[in-house]
Amino acid sequence: MLPLRWRGAGARIPERLGDLRGPALGVVVLPVHLTWHGLREFDVADAAERLLLYTIVLSQGTRKDIARFLHPDLLRQDWPQLRAQISPRVRETCARRFTLPLPG
Repeated sequence: MLPLRWRGAGARIPERLGDLRGPALGVVVLPVHLTWHGLREFDVADAAERLLLYTIVLSQGTRKDIARFLHPDLLRQDWPQLRAQISPRVRETCARRFTLPLPG
């Protein structure tokens, strides 16, 4: 069986925005399986760091990672910038499940 992260966005993205329970403040340290290149600490209060954090987690994370590291209100706030940074499949799945707008 394929690892969950290789099964597509539908298997990796939580079902509802309410499933997200990430922090609204503080520093997040990502596990090595998400970012092995050395940059692992992200200050959630810093918009640029948070955008990078969310891009990494949505692109590489499992369903549990996404639920653990993303905060629902911050995801909504950052969505206009974030949606341009992620794959179309992840973008469409997030928009549908979390009721987030798509461009155009």
